Amino acid sequence: MRKIVFLTGTRADFGKIKSLIQSVEHHSGFEPFIFVTGMHLLKEYGYTLIEVERCGFENISTFHNHTDEATMDLTLAKTINGFSAYIKEVNPDLIVVHGDRVEALAGAIVGSLNNILVAHIEGGELSGTIDELIRHSVSKLSHIHYTSNEEAKQRLIQMGELEESIFTIGSPDVDIMFSNNLPNIEEVKCYYEIDFENFSVVMHHPVTTEVEKTEEEANQLVDALIESDKNYVVIYPNNDLGSKLILKAYERLIGNRKFKIFPSIRFEYFLTLLKNSEFIIGNSSAGVREAPYYGIPTINIGNRQLNRSSSSKIINVSCHKRDILEALAELPIKTKEFTNSFGQGNSSTLFLKSLESDGFWTINHQKQFKDAL
Repeated sequence: MRKIVFLTGTRADFGKIKSLIQSVEHHSGFEPFIFVTGMHLLKEYGYTLIEVERCGFENISTFHNHTDEATMDLTLAKTINGFSAYIKEVNPDLIVVHGDRVEALAGAIVGSLNNILVAHIEGGELSGTIDELIRHSVSKLSHIHYTSNEEAKQRLIQMGELEESIFTIGSPDVDIMFSNNLPNIEEVKCYYEIDFENFSVVMHHPVTTEVEKTEEEANQLVDALIESDKNYVVIYPNNDLGSKLILKAYERLIGNRKFKIFPSIRFEYFLTLLKNSEFIIGNSSAGVREAPYYGIPTINIGNRQLNRSSSSKIINVSCHKRDILEALAELPIKTKEFTNSFGQGNSSTLFLKSLESDGFWTINHQKQFKDAL
């Protein structure tokens, strides 16, 4: 059996790779291992290791990599150290990482320097901030790429990646978005004690390259939310530099009956909330990726999702209270619109098919660069 290590550092990336792990879980040719680190182990952000364990995977290992939110470089170094020791125990045939976090960068560095195949999920994307640098770095350190669409594939080819090493499978979370296993909205409201009839979702993360603006922008957002007099389900930001400033602003919402605040929400439950919300507001990728699939309007604030795919349901605004309130007054109608920008919900099937092909395991460990014609 070939051993495949999946690395996860956040609730978001686990939502992306969960269906991929499940696709190989009971396959006679593969044995999955899950290395859990990062936000998953922080109690103040919901200790989402519990959500990984609830899936019932057999080979789960944990590593506490947190140092201080202001020192991403030290978090990277600590993760490299812990993951290096782990892969020497497991001796995997393939390491799978996702996205643009320092944990993914650590996994790609360890894999490439130990002559282990590295597969990167959702490379070739465009956004902004430090994420852009990390994502492209992970792509260059990876041997295999699973892209969400043809545009991302072409960007990787532009970066010199070999076309035969790129598999377009869509965004794996779409598999879960349209599965028959999502809880209904009544179950979700009961579980989280949400008594709103109508509500919207707030997810706002720090922009690490603009951290000096974080406190003011978070307070502008909170001012607008309070003044709007709507009901909101607020979910904590990720733990990047500046997150504590956002949490400080959220303290002003405590005790306000219009707000329910959660450190984290289970991914399937979050999807049900999103699907049944009036809109989503903030700067989360969920607003530009998942929400359009459900026809949910998005108020996308600031530069964090700069250059990401757009939709008629997305209103891009600045971080000023005035602009946010104007957007709230001009929300598009909540109607479904056809989109397959990030796949059709069969990512896990395409992922498994690639692993079962003979050519996959002969992809060269020696990284090559393809010159543009």
